[in-house]
This record gives sequence, structure tokens and C-alpha cells, in this order.
Amino acid sequence: MTTAFIPVRGGSKSIPLKNIKDFCGKPLVYWCVSALQNCSRVDEIIIATDSEDIKKTVENFHFNKVKIYSRSAENAADTASTESVMLEYLNRANLKPDDIFVLVQATSPLTQTKHFEEALNIFSEGKLDSMLSCTRHFRFFWSEDGTPKNYDYHHRPRRQDFKGELMENGAFYINTVSNILKDKNRLSGKIGIYEMPEHTSVEIDEPDDWAIAENLMHKYILSKLLKKEIKLILTDVDGVLTDGGMYYSETGDELKKFNARDGMGFQLLREKGIKIGIITSEDTKIVENRAKKLKADYLYQGKREGGKLAAAKEICEKENISLENIAYIGDDVNCLELLSNVGLAACPADAMEKVKQIPNIKILSKNGGDGVFREFLEMILR
Repeated sequence: MTTAFIPVRGGSKSIPLKNIKDFCGKPLVYWCVSALQNCSRVDEIIIATDSEDIKKTVENFHFNKVKIYSRSAENAADTASTESVMLEYLNRANLKPDDIFVLVQATSPLTQTKHFEEALNIFSEGKLDSMLSCTRHFRFFWSEDGTPKNYDYHHRPRRQDFKGELMENGAFYINTVSNILKDKNRLSGKIGIYEMPEHTSVEIDEPDDWAIAENLMHKYILSKLLKKEIKLILTDVDGVLTDGGMYYSETGDELKKFNARDGMGFQLLREKGIKIGIITSEDTKIVENRAKKLKADYLYQGKREGGKLAAAKEICEKENISLENIAYIGDDVNCLELLSNVGLAACPADAMEKVKQIPNIKILSKNGGDGVFREFLEMILR
């Protein structure tokens, strides 16, 4: 089993509550948690915190791998080391000696899922006792006595001929439970290096670091995400395509009111080559008939293990796309997990408050059943 461990205190002095401060539209800690959530090699994510505010924020991510650990006040003080809280957790957790333990720093938000995947793949080969992430820097370093550390100034190398120096970037450290308990250190034995891109060297400790990191995030990560094509649009039914009301005829037949403008929206999407799916926890003939009329590419009805997220993942496999290629609109708590994992999430103006609190969700101006799906797709087409 592989456990990712993220220590996040509430008592930061330079940037108060920095771990949940807005960073590029989401709480800072979200970025590493999200990357780990999407990493196939990580089984659980432990958030070790002393702050109720951080706890509530992380819980609102609705990531199924995440567990909260309440660290002791002693190991949340300014003088406490990261090793101290790691050891506190490991001495209480029921982990196996050969389990993999990944220490992850929330202050390195540019770490991506592929970095964790690649590093864990290397570590799993069994040739290393521990591993840390580094970046390569092409700078010349000097000692205080005026002697160069890493080059001969008589023969100054060109940048392209200089191998550079590896610098610990603090993003993550990989070890086994037994090694950490034995050596009381995040690193031990034969140490390997996982080299990350130079822009990931930034760590957020001071306000100036924040501004630099946000610029780098936009340049190297968010700009690429924004260019990702939305290839599939998914929608809930009750509270989105309908107003959420339950109507019954005199004979007891159940009725639902759909909006014709949403229906035209389905046609516009088909013309653009964008596929459409309907995912609902209910299972009715009414929705089946409506889906046929709208010519929806996918219809998933009824409750299933793994919820709506599992249904979306099935569609991803069929279409050979990722969740980042999906736009989804939902309104209630049974939509939370899927909304938290897709590339573009939105909700009607009258959605449940928990849904509206999802980081970076698009809260639309129309209510469910009032043409909100049409508003959503027009936003995407623009």
C-alpha cells in the first residue's frame, strides 16, 4: 500500500492560513491533493492538520482517498519538525513495515500527477531505499572564502556544456514505513533522485513566492489545461434539466417538465461533434424517453457502486478520454464527487450550498429547469 502524507499547519506566520488561501482559483492544498487523488499508485492521502478551517476545506474537495489526521498541538507548533508529525502518525497508524510512505509538501503546488506516477514507478523497482525530488539549476556557486564550488573559473563552461547542480525542491520524499521508523528521517539508505522541471523549484514560504508561483502555475500548467478540448458534456436530470419538482397526474402518473431550449442545446452540441451523456440516480421511463428524443450518446440511470463518478469513468474508458475532458453540471450532494473531478464543473443558481462551495465551480445564473443546461453549453462553446 502507498500512503501520501501532507502536513498542513494552521499557524503559518508569514502568510496566515496559507494552506487554504486562494491560489489560482483553488485553496493552495488542493493542487497536491488533486494530483495525488488522480495518481493510480497512491492508495490513501492523509492530511495532518491542527486546523478546523483546513479540515473543512479539505473535506469539501470530496476526494475518496483523503483522510484527516488531527495532529497534536505539540507537533503543530512553530518549532516542530516535519519528521515529528510523520513519526507521530506512523506510531499510531496500522501500516505495514514495507508500505510506501510519500511525504508531500502543499507549498509545492506545481507538482503534477505524472511526477508522482513516474517517481513511484522508479521506486517500486526496489533498487532504492528512499527518494527525493530535485530540480536542476545552471548556476555557479562560490564559498565565502572566494573559491568556486562547482566550476573552474579559468575555464568557464557554456550553459549548454554545463551539467548544472541538482537542488532539493521540497515537493516530495518517498520511503518505506520501516525505514522512517528506524532512522527517524524522511530519507535513508540508498537515496535516489527524481528530477523535476526547473519551474517546480518554487516553494511558497513568503508573499513574494506566492506571486511567482501563481505566474508559473498559469504559464506551465493552467494554460495547458485551458487548451484541453472538452470532448464530452454530462448532465444530471432533476434540478438541472428539470426544476426538481415531482408532478403527478390525476391517474397517478409521474410527470417531469423539461425545457425546450435545453433540447436545442443538445442539437447544437451534436453539430459541434461534442458527445453528451445523462447521469441520474433515478431510474424512470420518462428520462429514458427524453434521452432518446434528445439523441443523447449515453444514459446512465439508477444508483450504482461508485456513484456518478464511476459512471463517468466507464464513459471515459469507452471514449478513450480523461475526466479532464469532461464538463459536468449537477446540483445536489450526489453530484459532489463527480463535480470535484471533472475538467469543468458547473451548477444551477439554485443548487445546494455544498455544491456551490466546490472550488472553482461555475455557478450559472439560471435555475434548474429554466434553461440552465443551455446556458452551460453556450459558455463552453464560447
